[in-house]
Amino acid sequence: MSLPGQINLNDLLIFSAVAETGGFTAAAEKLNVAPAKVSLEIARLEAQLGVALFTRTTRKVALTEQGQTLHAECTPLLAQLQTALDGLHGTQERLSGVLRIAAPVDHGAQMLAPALARFAALHPKLHIDLRTSDRIADLVAEGIDVAIRMGWLRDSSQRAVKLGEFGQFVVASPDYLRRAGTPLSPADLVRHDWVAMTLLPTPLTWTFTSPDGGEHTVQLKARMKADSASALRSLVRHGVGISVLDQFSATPELASGQLVRVLADWQVPRGGLYAVFPPGRHVSAKARAFSRFYQEHLAAGTMDAISQV
Repeated sequence: MSLPGQINLNDLLIFSAVAETGGFTAAAEKLNVAPAKVSLEIARLEAQLGVALFTRTTRKVALTEQGQTLHAECTPLLAQLQTALDGLHGTQERLSGVLRIAAPVDHGAQMLAPALARFAALHPKLHIDLRTSDRIADLVAEGIDVAIRMGWLRDSSQRAVKLGEFGQFVVASPDYLRRAGTPLSPADLVRHDWVAMTLLPTPLTWTFTSPDGGEHTVQLKARMKADSASALRSLVRHGVGISVLDQFSATPELASGQLVRVLADWQVPRGGLYAVFPPGRHVSAKARAFSRFYQEHLAAGTMDAISQV
């Protein structure tokens, strides 16, 4: 199927897969096609549009500014098209059985549960088993259909769909800042008590981007450590020290004034939100349907609204 201007819909689907997986090979594996086909179709799409959609290096593929714009505009439309097609198919085959979903504790309660309530209402014959834990679940051993993971995927071979991105905030309690003072630059953090999230790959090394685009990396020393966002948030809220929280975990306390953003003009790296599937060629229809539904739910503005706090 071609769109006006002879743009092939399949090319947009391939473009979306590359944008979501971050690589041509990963996109080829997701779509079950040859990597050469992915490269060829992307080159054809770029030639037809007259713009570069990706920057390519030997180590990674990243969206250009034009690519980011196209992805932001096309993703909801492609998701709606797939939902419409699934709806036609669903008149003959409704989702049923058990859908097992794994998610971090805070994200499961704050973001995922409301979406699951809507999804369950759409599929009354489907039983949903939500398993929340801040450890990484063994998808095969635990029979998980899809896991929601936050941050950065350590294993690039995982079968995953990027659902969106989230911000991260440096936060502290008002009491702590009154007692220890407010840091004015990332370098000041080395003189403060830091609370580390041990699940992160480098919990004591943080790179900050300044308003003018410069970067500054600091190596911190942790007075206390925690292995979950809820425990970390509680420690910071009770004045133990300063730390970084994802926007989902930080938003309620920021809104109530129990926590305060520190170094708000400086940015720390954004994290990714992923739907990860068990290894193997087949992804169940219920897992695919939920991941698309959740991607649309997030794209509807929920994440953007939270990031404005």
